[in-house]
Amino acid sequence: MARFIKKGKQEIGLSPDDLKFRGKKKANEVLLRIIDFDETSLEEDALQLVRDVLKYKEKDTVTWLNVDGLHNAAIMKEIAETFDLETLVLAEVMHTQARPRVIEYDNCILISIKMLQQNEESHLINVENLSIILTDTVLISFQEKRGDVFEPVRERIRKQKRRIRHGGIDYLTFALLDIVIDNYLYVLSVLGEKIETLEDNLLLNPNEVVINEINNYKRELNFLRKSIKPAKEMIFTLAKMESEFIKEATYVHYKELEDNISQANEVSDSYREILSDQLNIYHTTISSKLNDVMKFLTVFSVIFIPLTFIAGIYGTNFDFLPELHYRYSYFIMLGVMVVIALGMLVYFKRNKWL
Repeated sequence: MARFIKKGKQEIGLSPDDLKFRGKKKANEVLLRIIDFDETSLEEDALQLVRDVLKYKEKDTVTWLNVDGLHNAAIMKEIAETFDLETLVLAEVMHTQARPRVIEYDNCILISIKMLQQNEESHLINVENLSIILTDTVLISFQEKRGDVFEPVRERIRKQKRRIRHGGIDYLTFALLDIVIDNYLYVLSVLGEKIETLEDNLLLNPNEVVINEINNYKRELNFLRKSIKPAKEMIFTLAKMESEFIKEATYVHYKELEDNISQANEVSDSYREILSDQLNIYHTTISSKLNDVMKFLTVFSVIFIPLTFIAGIYGTNFDFLPELHYRYSYFIMLGVMVVIALGMLVYFKRNKWL
């Protein structure tokens, strides 16, 4: 299946609010984790049922429900009923191939963005869809599988970092998005190091291996840009959104997201230009080497044209040639050939053809 557009035939004609999982299943079971905190208290637990979160709804605290696994329609329906959300919102969450975007509903904001992570062992880039539902009482984050990408945020909460413990639900949303965009920059930096080291190999040994690497990096970069560019549009829309779910004081942090995603976008554009330049350098280098070979062969051929002409004359089968029976004719002929060859080389050198 295509890497950039993935749509199954069975998805054609589905109603937008159908709670049907559309994507590749990456988790065997759904895991519900809750973190509830304020300035002085913290409660962290794994939930068995969605309704177990109801006891946190009435508290004047920040409640973060994280859902790992999106394939269970029954759980999604229960989440919609528990938090009084439209099924259309959860249907968007279950569509993992959707483009990054932000949508404001009557009682929530839905944020969808792609998470990029560098696998330290295989060095492959993993892409996962992240959805965040921001309400006035709870933040719900949806991941395709269990991972530790948000563990730094959890550690800040556990260590009672003042800003996140006092910031509220909208600041927690910023912290999660900040982690995602930081990973964009990290993945680009890792890929960038590989791209920049190509230049030395390109100049020293421009071979088929180098051109294959350039094409592979171009393909990877185009795949990253598929996630980064729409994410930039989403972040800029979110930062300009005048919503009751985001406090005025928090917008300054969303402006930071604008700067970071713009940097990621600019870096991806820069590396794309570098790869294009490297591709041009490769073709230029190969053409230059071919020109050098052709120049050598041309000079070699031009020198031998008069020598072949002399050899052709004295290689004819006429009985009477003026110098044919002269004792030193052979040596004279060789001498003339050497003088002609050396003379032509000197002439080429003076005209800087060599």
